[in-house]
Amino acid sequence: MDSVANPLHKLVDNKLYSRYSSLIPISSVSLILIDNQGEILMEFNPVPDFCKIVCQKSSTTVCDQCLKSLNGNADHRYVCDYGLENIYMPVVVDGEILGYIIGIQAFSTETEYKKFLLDLPQINEETGVEVEKIAKALAALKTVDDKEIRIYEQICGHVANNIALDVQEKIINGYQDLERLSIEKEILEKKIVELETKNDSLVINPHFLFNTLNSIARTAYFEESHTTEKLIYCLSDILRYTLKQESQIHTIESELDYIKKYLYIQKVRFKDRLNYELNIPDNIRSHYILNMTLQPIVENALIHGITPKRDGGIIKIYAEEVGDAITICVEDDGNGFPITVLNEIKAKQENKMSLGFRSTDRRLKQYFGSDYGLFIAKSDYSGSIITIKIPKNNLR
Repeated sequence: MDSVANPLHKLVDNKLYSRYSSLIPISSVSLILIDNQGEILMEFNPVPDFCKIVCQKSSTTVCDQCLKSLNGNADHRYVCDYGLENIYMPVVVDGEILGYIIGIQAFSTETEYKKFLLDLPQINEETGVEVEKIAKALAALKTVDDKEIRIYEQICGHVANNIALDVQEKIINGYQDLERLSIEKEILEKKIVELETKNDSLVINPHFLFNTLNSIARTAYFEESHTTEKLIYCLSDILRYTLKQESQIHTIESELDYIKKYLYIQKVRFKDRLNYELNIPDNIRSHYILNMTLQPIVENALIHGITPKRDGGIIKIYAEEVGDAITICVEDDGNGFPITVLNEIKAKQENKMSLGFRSTDRRLKQYFGSDYGLFIAKSDYSGSIITIKIPKNNLR
């Protein structure tokens, strides 16, 4: 079956990440959906930079070795030439493999030694990629133990099976309005054991926290408290996203998914005093941004722009391509930054109000370069516009 006729392609839209994001572990380890020709349809967790710059001929397809290894091996695992562990699970509909869920793309404890044996000058000669860039991408690769691999195998299987069900029901059978009782509720409650988080700042076990939140949401569902149910699931997804700090680069689509849930919660809180609009073109959503970039800017617009106004206001998030860069704007119709805060931001001084702005600007400059970061495009009594400037898909 060619890619044009593959019904899996029809399932992939801007909502696919939202439907499955709560199934994805708290981890920076890769998890992607591809079709049976090797085209990458969705990066739930991004492919490592090393694979992108060294192995893949195109940013939209997996490497040749990966494609050749999807051969129905009963173990559904293979180790690539560079020592990276890979798990794959087929998406099967009516006995035909439409695609695969592929996970990990990291060293195991048994293969980690290969990291130190790789000949970087030779890789440079074969690929044309700078040695320094290869070394940095190599150093960023993760190492997972056998327990994590087994858990990831279960997760890949569950996601593949449920995507196959979605294709069967929504695409082939045409049940476009079908809302199967949240897949993630069943799987989170019964099946998925989360990967261990390394965030030592959480005293409470995050698995317990997520399971508790989802149990409460399930109770709310059966009691027909649907707003409460949605609030709890939004909060659960927000917590899950914020715990993914180890993997600091995400698609703009996943960052927007987080912001939509954040704004939904705030909308329930502020009711008619808060309105918001998101207008990000589809061609921009697949580009990459540092995680938690939008949140402090949106939160600033809400707290210091909208809430002081008696009648509230509106927050608009929109974006455009400008040359080799992407600009994302967060606009509010509040009262603008106080002049003292503006001066402190320009002077690179930090207080409680400007701390989030300066911290986010610094992170963007450190990762993408001094030409990028946050800029105050407007700030007066008619409102503020903060511009986030990043390069197009410039993964380092």
